[in-house]
Amino acid sequence: MRIVIAPDSFKGTIDAPDVARALAAGWASVRPDDEIVLAPMADGGEGTLEAFEAAVPGSRRMPVTVQGPDSRPVDTYWLLLPGDGAGTAVVELAATSGITLLDPLQPLDAHSIGFGEAIADALDHGVDRLLLAIGGSASTDGGAGALTALGARFTDAAGEPIASGGAALANIADIDLSELRALPAGGAIVLSDVTNPLLGDLGAAAVFGPQKGATAEHISQLDTALAHFAAVTGGDHAAPGAGAAGGAGFGLLVWGASMGGGARAVAEAIALPESVAGAEAVITGEGRFDGQSAAGKVPSEVLRLAEEKGIAAFLAAGGIDRDAVAAADDSGDTDPSAIAGFAASVALVDLAGGVPAAMDDPARWLHAAGERLAASFGSR
Repeated sequence: MRIVIAPDSFKGTIDAPDVARALAAGWASVRPDDEIVLAPMADGGEGTLEAFEAAVPGSRRMPVTVQGPDSRPVDTYWLLLPGDGAGTAVVELAATSGITLLDPLQPLDAHSIGFGEAIADALDHGVDRLLLAIGGSASTDGGAGALTALGARFTDAAGEPIASGGAALANIADIDLSELRALPAGGAIVLSDVTNPLLGDLGAAAVFGPQKGATAEHISQLDTALAHFAAVTGGDHAAPGAGAAGGAGFGLLVWGASMGGGARAVAEAIALPESVAGAEAVITGEGRFDGQSAAGKVPSEVLRLAEEKGIAAFLAAGGIDRDAVAAADDSGDTDPSAIAGFAASVALVDLAGGVPAAMDDPARWLHAAGERLAASFGSR
């Protein structure tokens, strides 16, 4: 049998390529004659660069030093994918302006300048197209920092450049986009499955601000500042995805980029539909599978592809909130491990006996999960 293994990273514990390898080793220990295809996935957040690098032969890391979200230098890279012409650049916000680069959190002052600097470096290289992965942001600056690094100028009433960070957006008196870098010939696609607008109760500050240390007072201040930013730029604050990554989605839309579903765009870029079409089963996973997982996350995209091809899909997750997802009872499947359309599922916390043990050695328990799923497949 041909088995495709296409998981997301387990955020904060193990990256997607290592997840795929551990699951594959466990599966092979039970079914050694199966052909296993590794296709690590991502949805636009942390781990997107690694997923592309593992899946696309000939991809190349392009080192760059940028301003981190608190202006300290960060040595990072963007990824050059081969292709006609100068190729495609994958630039990841989490690797340049991500929350994991910031300690302590700075909800009002963190910025996305480094993300824009990495994009500018890719443009200087002459790439034909940009894939911009925007999960994991440290800031709520509406993408203003990134736009500044790309040539935009935002000034206060005295004609001076505004400070970095979301709070400072309220001080914008004038904007100058005449020096803003042009998009590459093939355009720029934003990889994000977040559909939140920029403003309001479902906006960037209200929904994602608390993850970045924002208090209720901060959220109100940031939302007001973002509203002013939207007004002076004339961008569509209600556009789906404008609120992604602290409003970086909004800034990129102002630049002229297009929104694309994160997991689906990554799947197409690494030719996952073609891999799944020739397989008998597919395994996916993520750190926590819950009620949000069906909203365009990696497991839901892999499950969609499996259902299109009429093959079995299996799920391995760090934890599964079974109360938050649809049970498989209506399908008539009596397997207690089946859930939400998957032929079988397994949670690492169940195998390990708790969250601390599962997080302490995720590769070990992913190997065990692969064994469990292979045994389930063999008994079908």
